[in-house]
Amino acid sequence: MTLPAMTAPGVSGFVSRRLFIGMLVLLLLAGCGDSPPEAPPAVRFDGGIFGTFYQVTLVGEYSDREASRLEAGFLAVLEQVDKQMSTYRDDSDLNRLNRAEPGSWVELPPALLQVLEESRRYGEKTDGAFDITIGGLVNLWTFGPEARPEERPSDSEIRQRLEITGIHNLELDPDNDRARRLTDIFVDVSGIAKGHGVDEVADYLTEQGISDFMVNIGGDITAAGRRSPERSWQVGVEVPQDGQQQAQFVVPLDDRSLATSGDYRNYFQQDGRRYSHLIDPRTGEPISHRLASASVFTPSNTEANTLATSFMVMGLEKSLAYAEEHDIPALLIHRRGGEFRTHLSTAFEAMLDEEYLAPIKAASNQP
Repeated sequence: MTLPAMTAPGVSGFVSRRLFIGMLVLLLLAGCGDSPPEAPPAVRFDGGIFGTFYQVTLVGEYSDREASRLEAGFLAVLEQVDKQMSTYRDDSDLNRLNRAEPGSWVELPPALLQVLEESRRYGEKTDGAFDITIGGLVNLWTFGPEARPEERPSDSEIRQRLEITGIHNLELDPDNDRARRLTDIFVDVSGIAKGHGVDEVADYLTEQGISDFMVNIGGDITAAGRRSPERSWQVGVEVPQDGQQQAQFVVPLDDRSLATSGDYRNYFQQDGRRYSHLIDPRTGEPISHRLASASVFTPSNTEANTLATSFMVMGLEKSLAYAEEHDIPALLIHRRGGEFRTHLSTAFEAMLDEEYLAPIKAASNQP
């Protein structure tokens, strides 16, 4: 049985650094109404969470009762993630840590400690491009819950907050389920928590015995199995242009995750200069290079989420080098003059059949 879309009340979000970046990725053929006649039936759930949207699609026939049970189950999973990791909820576990006196230990749920530990690991792997301790700088630049006026902060304000940041100022004690801030940093896990939420929903659905599904939270997507025996799950990736939303490239997504980060939907302008919401943790300033978006394809959406954010900080050359060194499938789009050019990692090319790869290569003028 196919059910109509279901909408749940929105929950306060943690998407400050990647606000609406999910709109870079358009889901194709995920819903029942969009499917070709030969495709098996499916049920799709739609609603709001984390300050953005969710879409969960399950292949198969489900009764109203079973569909409602599954929706309640994965929404409970997402609510728990939000309760633990939101920077917008006063009652979140993360904000308990952010409010605690520097130097004092705070007991935290194991899942949040796991995210903090993974954040530290990715910060080390990316030479500081990924840093969850820069929440104070994000807030200073008006892209966080402080909601300051949209104007450039002073150099002294930037310097003061930059001086206290750094992952070394966050001490973790997972054996005792606790953490503490050593300085007055504001810990912001926006660049990883949404991916963690996608993985948690995928784990829940797998535990329920569901093998063919797609989970999309604000454009962070994971797919399991296939849309049909003959058809892969497919997503379309946009060329990032303001005011437009049209898929340019179609990519299959079987048993893999995708996350995209970009610099063009959340920014402000002052004195003729454009300030991106993506802050370089090493300078305290918004990124200023020409990389416009980074799409990363990995088994874990947590990893895809962190790497997409990191690549946008690292820029084109360093991101491509990282993707090659670590065998990461990545599609990067950068501005050159008035045009956009695509760059593909070797692992991304190996992931695709020629029917998918040829249009992308043609658009990028790559051999």
